Amino acid sequence: MFNIEIIAVARLKKGPYADMGAEYIKRIKWPLTIHEIEARKTTPALAQTEEEQKILKRLTTGATVIALDERGKTLGSQDFAALLGRYRDEGTGTVQFIIGGADGLTPAVRERAHHLLSFGKQTWPHLLARIMLLEQIYRAQQILAGHPYHRE
Repeated sequence: MFNIEIIAVARLKKGPYADMGAEYIKRIKWPLTIHEIEARKTTPALAQTEEEQKILKRLTTGATVIALDERGKTLGSQDFAALLGRYRDEGTGTVQFIIGGADGLTPAVRERAHHLLSFGKQTWPHLLARIMLLEQIYRAQQILAGHPYHRE
């Protein structure tokens, strides 16, 4: 079975991000799990080290790992859908997406990823990146189903 997991630093608190996230989660038909990692207020270096340990601990053997990172490749929605469709059709059990904290991902986490994915050259707040990822997963699902949600 094709599963999607999102490993994200920071918790979504009540408000617009949580409302938008809940809406996309409700729409996504693929099994989806979100693992939230608590972000501690400390020095950036210490925060990254703690986040790295918690992220790496969450990764499962055999999963395909895609890290959201500014150094990554940008994909259009059709290409993103094709990537997920390929994993689904090839029998990939789980795709795990990683969203780091405010200071980004460590080299160790980036090296563990099979793909680095970027939402462009601009910097996005990590909570907004989570909503953008959920929307793109939903859009990919709709593209692969031949639904008219996506327009070129």
